[in-house]
Amino acid sequence: MDIAVAIVLLVLVAFVIIVLVRSVRIVPQARAGVVERLGKYQRTLNPGLTILVPFVDRLLPLLDLREQVVSFPPQPVITEDNLVVSIDTVVYFQVTDARAATYEIANYIQAVEQLTTTTLRNVVGGLNLEEALTSRDQINGQLRGVLDEATGRWGIRVSRVELKAIDPPHSIQDSMEKQMRAERDRRAAILTAEGTKQSAILTAEGQRQSSILKAEGDAKAAILRADGEAQAIQKVFDAIHKGNPDNKLLAYQYLQTLPKIAEGSSNKLWIIPSEVGEALKGIGNALGGAVSGQASDGLFGPDSNGREPATAAPAAGAVGTEAVAPSAGPTPPARPPS
Repeated sequence: MDIAVAIVLLVLVAFVIIVLVRSVRIVPQARAGVVERLGKYQRTLNPGLTILVPFVDRLLPLLDLREQVVSFPPQPVITEDNLVVSIDTVVYFQVTDARAATYEIANYIQAVEQLTTTTLRNVVGGLNLEEALTSRDQINGQLRGVLDEATGRWGIRVSRVELKAIDPPHSIQDSMEKQMRAERDRRAAILTAEGTKQSAILTAEGQRQSSILKAEGDAKAAILRADGEAQAIQKVFDAIHKGNPDNKLLAYQYLQTLPKIAEGSSNKLWIIPSEVGEALKGIGNALGGAVSGQASDGLFGPDSNGREPATAAPAAGAVGTEAVAPSAGPTPPARPPS
């Protein structure tokens, strides 16, 4: 009797535990559950503690409400120019309605994959290979629009679609690499030629400006030298006229200038002008008047016998030069003895 009572109590305790387990459910955050009562949709459970009717209500597997990322395997796609390319896609989606995701579609992940493949083939089929490689943003936008519209009734929102890789055939890749290499070589040759051209232009411009500046400098230097010489001559001329020199000083300066005529190794012959005699006479008269009772020796005028000097002595330092008598001028009369 006692054993039977104990068994009944154990059965009742087990039943109560089972009822409690099936009645009390805790839904985690970012999860949602669908409750069926006697096989019919009853309600959607939100995160938190929930009480169910045991053996009447049934909780389906919880759905993840967070945004999910699914990467689909490469899909062969034929472009407009009949080239087969392999495209990998990545889809970002989120379950927004647990009831629709449960009853409107059997397997929403597989449905999104198939819909992505067919839509991708439709979009890329209208583009050639070059456009498909350079129009990823356009393809992504078209895919997202079509998927979001089609999956809306499934309780799914597609937030983003990305093309992870577009792989053309190996032969096409080799051709594209050769084309890009040729294009880079062409651009490098153009840039090199342009640089050489600019360098030549700058060099010629610099030489032209240098020649212009040098010519301007030479012209200014010549003008300044000419101005300096003109000022020097003017100063000498003014100084001479201001000093009012007499004939004796001019004759002496004239004789000092004669040796400069014979300077230089190329001077083999030089001619004494006819004015030298007049200069010598003036100096001789000056010296003769200064020394009383002294006879002239014929160097600066007539000698004591009244004879004129026949030739003039060569200038100092003119070794080996030939002296020539004055070419013009009358012979002065003999001076009477003093």
